[in-house]
Amino acid sequence: MKKTFLFLLAFGCATVSMACTNFIVAKGASTDGSVICTYNADDYGMFQSLCHFPAAKHQKGEMRKIYDWDTNVYHGEIAEAAETYNVIGNINEWQVTIGETTFGGREELVDPNGIIDYGSLIYLALQRSKSAREAINVMTSLVAEYGYNSEGETFTICDPNEAWIMEMIGKGPGNKGAVWVAIRIPDNAICAHANQSRITTFNQKDKKNVLYSKDVISFAREKGFFTGKDADFSFNAAYAAPDFSGRRYCEARVWSFFNHFGDMMPYLDYAMGKVPNAEPMPLWIVPNHKVSVQEVEACMRDHYEGTPFALDQDMGGGIWEMPYRPTPLSFEVDGKKCFNERPTSTQQTGFSYVSQMRSWLPREVGGCLWWGNDDGNMVAYTPIYCCNTVQPECYNTPGADAVTFSMDNAYWVCNWVSNMVYPRYSQMFPSLKEVRDSLENSYFVNQKSIEDRALELYKESPASAQQFLNKYSNEKAQQMLERWKQLAYYLIVKYNDMAVKPEKDGKFERTPEGLGAKVKRPGFPESYARRLIKETGDKLLQP
Repeated sequence: MKKTFLFLLAFGCATVSMACTNFIVAKGASTDGSVICTYNADDYGMFQSLCHFPAAKHQKGEMRKIYDWDTNVYHGEIAEAAETYNVIGNINEWQVTIGETTFGGREELVDPNGIIDYGSLIYLALQRSKSAREAINVMTSLVAEYGYNSEGETFTICDPNEAWIMEMIGKGPGNKGAVWVAIRIPDNAICAHANQSRITTFNQKDKKNVLYSKDVISFAREKGFFTGKDADFSFNAAYAAPDFSGRRYCEARVWSFFNHFGDMMPYLDYAMGKVPNAEPMPLWIVPNHKVSVQEVEACMRDHYEGTPFALDQDMGGGIWEMPYRPTPLSFEVDGKKCFNERPTSTQQTGFSYVSQMRSWLPREVGGCLWWGNDDGNMVAYTPIYCCNTVQPECYNTPGADAVTFSMDNAYWVCNWVSNMVYPRYSQMFPSLKEVRDSLENSYFVNQKSIEDRALELYKESPASAQQFLNKYSNEKAQQMLERWKQLAYYLIVKYNDMAVKPEKDGKFERTPEGLGAKVKRPGFPESYARRLIKETGDKLLQP
């Protein structure tokens, strides 16, 4: 997501306001051979539906209007492809999935005259590609022909067999196109990016696993961004070198993801951002065990628990230890520059997904987008199959938008619940988690039987399997919405006025006379009470 600039780097470029997060698991690193990738789309005020672009054939000469994905500003037209593929969310009918995080980079390389922005580029590529490699070719060809008008971006580009990371930045006004590098993640590895350029040096001779624009080095030389030997060229050093914010706000999220699957303590100084010459993290690691979809979902809910970045070690979370912090991330107190941690799970997430791509299944069955319309920690990811041609109404609700609440809309109902839970997190979150995990566990328990049935139908007709999975996806999403409404009603009754109503056998207790039973008043958590008295001295001590 594109955001406002916070910090200027020494050479004049900027990093962005720490928007999105992507995790990548190559097929040999997953428990079942799936390629897995994720996306938290984070931007304050962002309202997003589950998008859909139907497959279509187009006449020669037909043009496509391009509107900026962030702002809806019209940029111009491009030639339409002869054939476009079905896209639901960020996965297409061939199981190609694309996500992104914005790293910003050198401000002077933004081309305001380019037609294609990063968001449009993603969905154009999904509509035109049968594989990750083809998507890379489509994306780089489009910006070369029509110009690129966004800041620097890191893209996750995956299919059922390959996982790629590509970094791209424009060439500034008067220089159409972009410079870029794309690297295939080894099949036994995991990778991540989070608003900081991560590609440094790369093997320029490995034509099979490394792709790059022919001028990625020469353009940097021309602009004075690089003066060394070609073999020593580093993409991020030239175009988006990490500063404190790039490391602490961004790379720390990558560090935390890797830390779930390996020992990342040797790179702690780098992620902390305060040691200038600390050793940078590798682009990928080989995990210490095979990684499941469920584990990746848990990582999308990460708040640095159990690490030096943990958000439960100070009073910033308030009385009930909220692992979230207000933004902007930087602030001043008595002339001192201060900051908040920025975890993967964040309140400004508009939508979140974990994409599962499986090469051994028919494509209609193999691609499953586990999707949620709010902070990943606060939603149940529901299954959306790549062959779906009709969105669930709760993910595409007529009349709902960023300033129009709707009880029929998942974004708004989920946000309603989340915003009840955030300020009273330790008190209320266990109730949300119980519902969330119960729903997700049921999806995973039923996944095999649902897909087995789809495979039976596929033998009769791929269209029958497609309809079956579409119906199933929509039913699960709508059922989730109804369960989330029940959760909202439960939370307001259970925790009204900072008290807690007692329950027995799943029902609120009543007195023999039929009134609500006496509420419990838990008061301050012990740790907060201790800090409060320490800060206030004798003021609150009874005589």
